[in-house]
Amino acid sequence: MNITSRISDELQLKLSQVEQTILLLNDKATVPFIARYRKEQTGDLDETHIREIRHLHKYYLELEERRQTVLESIRSQGKLTPDLEQKIRNVSVKTELEDLYLPYRPKRTTRASKAKAAGLEPFSRWLFILSNPESNIMAEAEKYLNVEKEFDSTDKVIQGACDILAEDIASHANVRKLVRLFTREKGLFVSAVKKNHAGEKTKFEMYYDYSERIDSVPSHRLMAMLRGEKEKILTLTMEIPREDMVSDLQMRFVRHRSPARPYLLSMVEDCFDRLLFPSIETEIRKALKEDAEKEAFSVFGKNLKELLLSSPAGHRPVLGVDPGFRTGCKLTALDAIGNFLEYRAIFPNEPQNKKEEAAKILLDMVIQHGIELIAIGNGTASRETEVFVKSCLDGIESNIRPKCLVVSEAGASVYSASEAAKREFSDFDITVRGAVSIGRRLQDPLSELVKIDPKSIGVGQYQHDINQTDLKEHLEEVVEHCVNRVGVDVNIASPELLRYVSGMNKNLAEKVFQYRAKNGPFKSRSDLLQVPSFGAKTFEQAAGFLRIPGCFNPLDNSAVHPERYAFVEGMAGKLGLTVKNLIGNRSVLKSIDKSVFISDSIGLSTINDIIAELEKPGRDPRATFQYARFSDTVHTIDDLSPDMILEGYITNVTKFGAFVDIGIHQDGLVHISEMADIFVKDPLDIVKVGQVVRVKILSVEKELKRIGLSIRQAV
Repeated sequence: MNITSRISDELQLKLSQVEQTILLLNDKATVPFIARYRKEQTGDLDETHIREIRHLHKYYLELEERRQTVLESIRSQGKLTPDLEQKIRNVSVKTELEDLYLPYRPKRTTRASKAKAAGLEPFSRWLFILSNPESNIMAEAEKYLNVEKEFDSTDKVIQGACDILAEDIASHANVRKLVRLFTREKGLFVSAVKKNHAGEKTKFEMYYDYSERIDSVPSHRLMAMLRGEKEKILTLTMEIPREDMVSDLQMRFVRHRSPARPYLLSMVEDCFDRLLFPSIETEIRKALKEDAEKEAFSVFGKNLKELLLSSPAGHRPVLGVDPGFRTGCKLTALDAIGNFLEYRAIFPNEPQNKKEEAAKILLDMVIQHGIELIAIGNGTASRETEVFVKSCLDGIESNIRPKCLVVSEAGASVYSASEAAKREFSDFDITVRGAVSIGRRLQDPLSELVKIDPKSIGVGQYQHDINQTDLKEHLEEVVEHCVNRVGVDVNIASPELLRYVSGMNKNLAEKVFQYRAKNGPFKSRSDLLQVPSFGAKTFEQAAGFLRIPGCFNPLDNSAVHPERYAFVEGMAGKLGLTVKNLIGNRSVLKSIDKSVFISDSIGLSTINDIIAELEKPGRDPRATFQYARFSDTVHTIDDLSPDMILEGYITNVTKFGAFVDIGIHQDGLVHISEMADIFVKDPLDIVKVGQVVRVKILSVEKELKRIGLSIRQAV
């Protein structure tokens, strides 16, 4: 199998695009680097296509390795025929390869293997092809009696022969394919409540007596049922028109006039019930779960991407507030780039109610540090603290009054207990570190959230029920994409952020961080080559994504790669300008005749990228900062009533709807049917994490803490 041709056909890409991409990947080039700086070689492939090529290439390499193992195993058994070898070499799906290998795979002890060990295999073949009505089955069976192997009667011999035939049929690749397709097309996924939970009110109630076609069950419902089974509340089975399938197999394998027909009909039935269907059911369940996991990876990835790329407040002094009741509110003042300035604790809420003292401390910190934004975590005591803070700010003139915002603190506690937080704030407890994280994620969500395990941020769908290794790999790709899309200021970036830069890893990021701490800020990109282990290859992969504001060469603070500096200088020279005067000169840049600069080494795509970057060097691709304004009269679920219109922001999007924070410590759900007046196939086509929305309250179930919301009715 030609792997590159297979990938080219599957993705409908030119063979040269696939070949060049694989060459670059094999040369240790990263996906972001290839997508941005090697467009001429790949024919303008984007990151999505490049990642698809990488994943398929890995899949087919693994398939090829497995193919060789299978061939060698069957060859060593002396059973590899030219026809079988050709079938194995032509297969392009792992499942089909395993189907072909199944009859030859070393097996544990089975009824069939015991019968074979007793020498019944010739008799089983005789029985299967028997056509002479005069043949005496019992007499033939007597020839194979084997008391030592416990086949001491003709009935046992016949049963043993049928066991051999049943296992052979159940291992036949075409038979498995037939039953697999039949089950997927005709089968039902059936869920029922276990007797000991009947009548109980649980989150799995809708699945107590539920069935859905296997070929159409949505991923989120499948994952919900699987979780119910895992929690021992539900039982899951697959049901198919069994008689139809068994009859079909009997027609295929039992001659109508065979004297052995009664035995063979029972054998096929036993084959299906004992071996074939249980195996196919397990296989399909596994495949369905894998498909659902891929869907979950996709949903999680899209949500995480939107969260990481959510609009930053920017370089503005912030007061981070981790709210609380008994333990008080932790306040941390941060300068414009997130450096810690001061920490204080206040107790404005129950039970202390030290509002006057708390107000003085809060206002002193605001004035002393020139605070422009106050970020309050959305956990316990959030709304009470927000009301208090806003009341404190009323006396400040509106033109200098800080904006007070509620910020998601999902994952802040995880960061607070992390090694990174301990290293930076070893003298503070976890609540203080949490307040720092809350404040910083308002300034720059990307820089702060990369410090947290993505699974702890809470934007997934059944994330704890899916393959954690695959999930981690998928989410790492999302973070890598976001970090390199935005770019990183190398002089203020944390090691946790630097490790995601193209070409870098955790160890190298730490070395860059330590070098900066010892030698001061980097003055140029070329200075990076002074960092131990930061070699030419790493520089090639990483330099274009690292920014150095205020440097001598303005291109060092842009997405223009150092390998193209000479090109930009030549372009500026032909236009009679310096590079510094060319940057930001939109009228000149828009009038450039690009065809003049095209050469064998640089094409139109790269020239377009360079000119776009020169127009707005180091531009941030993230949206303009926005935030939700929670109602001052709504603080708990008891304050809600149907038909209220509120503002909130989307915290998570799933395949069945979106969750919205409306400021009461309990997110409400906008079901997919309540998102728009048109049919919505995928909620991610309509909304995204972090989006500010107006919603209408449809229902409030206080006991279950369920809130039904509508976007389409809130217009």
